[in-house]
Amino acid sequence: MFKKLALISAISVAFAANACAALKDGEYTERVTGHNAPLTITVKVADGRIASITTKDLESPGVGKVAIAKLTKQVIDNQTVGVDGVSGATITSMQFLGAVKKCLAKAGADMNVYAKKVPAADKKPVTEKADVVIVGGGGAGLASAVSALENGANVIIIEKLGFLGGSTNVCGGALNAGGTKYQEALGIKDSPNNHFENTMRGGHDVSDPKLVRVLANGAPDALKWLEGMGLKVNPKVGAATGALFQRSHYPDPAGGNTYVVTLENALAKYGPDRLKVFLEAPAKELIVKNGRVVGVKANQKGKPITALAKNGVIVTTGGFGSNVEFRQKVNTGVWKDADLGKQIGCSNISVAAQGDGLKLAQKAGAELIGLSDIQVHPNGSPGTGLMLDIKTSGRNRLFINTNGDRFVDEGAPRDVLARAVFAQPGSTYWLVQNVLRYPDESKIDLLSGRTMKDMLEQKRVQKAADLDELAKMINVDPQRLKAAVESYNKVARHEVETDEFGFKANHTDDRPMVDGPWYVAKKVPTIHHTMGGIHIDTNAHALNAKGKIIPGLYAAGEVTGGIHGANRVGGNAVADLMVFGRIAGRNAAQGK
Repeated sequence: MFKKLALISAISVAFAANACAALKDGEYTERVTGHNAPLTITVKVADGRIASITTKDLESPGVGKVAIAKLTKQVIDNQTVGVDGVSGATITSMQFLGAVKKCLAKAGADMNVYAKKVPAADKKPVTEKADVVIVGGGGAGLASAVSALENGANVIIIEKLGFLGGSTNVCGGALNAGGTKYQEALGIKDSPNNHFENTMRGGHDVSDPKLVRVLANGAPDALKWLEGMGLKVNPKVGAATGALFQRSHYPDPAGGNTYVVTLENALAKYGPDRLKVFLEAPAKELIVKNGRVVGVKANQKGKPITALAKNGVIVTTGGFGSNVEFRQKVNTGVWKDADLGKQIGCSNISVAAQGDGLKLAQKAGAELIGLSDIQVHPNGSPGTGLMLDIKTSGRNRLFINTNGDRFVDEGAPRDVLARAVFAQPGSTYWLVQNVLRYPDESKIDLLSGRTMKDMLEQKRVQKAADLDELAKMINVDPQRLKAAVESYNKVARHEVETDEFGFKANHTDDRPMVDGPWYVAKKVPTIHHTMGGIHIDTNAHALNAKGKIIPGLYAAGEVTGGIHGANRVGGNAVADLMVFGRIAGRNAAQGK
């Protein structure tokens, strides 16, 4: 009798719990602050369950948008918001899950049920074998993977983030190459040798000329290689901030994520027997046996992974720009008089740009060179250092300080621009552009990857009808601002050859800035690239302190040193990761 009553009681409790947990059908919407801009989340409940989640957002392709897609599927599949966020998209993940939780609360959800944690995955250790193991699935890692696969290898990618592409996803996308058909069509005379000379000069002549020669000579072929994978190139050749010449090629659509998508599409044709990818799996150690690097140990949320490499391991983990403690420690070079502490942001994905690969390679015997060569970019957003709105890249833009004056040649190298910004009141300035740059507010900007309407909605950019309104908006004397604009226009109209800052109108896009509307955004310096890293040779082999090859170890991309010298020329990063990623993948596949 008592057992029967107990059973009836248990059934009643369970029924009551299910009734309490049941959701009321309908659509529920929440608007929250995302990483880039507000997110609008709508949860549809049908038959008492989460049926769909739709999102209106301006999050970054390849990063925030990937996180939203992953989390949407997990929440629906598991009928709970108790899922882990996506590494590398922490803010987006947190805000998305928070908004869904609020929507469910509106639907009458019992959050003891709908916030229940999803059980952890199996943590049994896994050992995998391949010809080539790549540590880091960013741009250089993906280029290495495609190259290795093209050369017959089986490949494993070990990636610490929850998505592929790394910080390449959020870069502007400029790829410098000299003597291309796109330049020729525009009447631009250039060559790989000119690219070489500009890169050496821009790096203050401390780069390894052998590496720079490989970069310059290989860039046009790397561009063709990408086109062979389906990359569409915008025929308008630009000049990235500090590019020193009009040789920056951009993908269409704009932005670094287009390269990532192109490489991912190329990888997709290889099945799981040829390619395995482990996400959310930071590498912990390079396995060295008898002086040769033979594999990688990683950990995927508590699951030990051992990836053994028959022919080689390629390190492509990016730089250390977000590791404040480390960058302060090594800041003994050109920025030693500047405080690069936590008040200076970083334009890259913070969890990615920690310098993990440097430590792994150094422990395996690799020499680290040029660590004090840190690039500060003038295009940071106040508070974060991210570059989310109008860009300093391109032409027809003015650097205006808080007094309303120009203070630098806007076409100067990045280190010159950033140093000039540090010298201004408050170490900040206004980036001013006009209708020349944005004739159509609904068109995606070549350099920012967003429309002006998007940027205005984010409220990081302000719009003025004329210079008088602009002066009032940024609180400067209108006559002083007009004089600053006119100083630029005199050069652009070729009334004078140069101005007091050294600006010359030698670019096909240099034109007088006269008509409104005008667009303005506040800017600050930000850490953008770390030029030092693993010492490599022209075949992407990692070298020890004696200049000897470390058998089985290769490196490519921002994790390496010697290519960019003391200052990276704008537009050379993508060229670097494609050229040397391709080399590393080929040589590792062939065991050369």
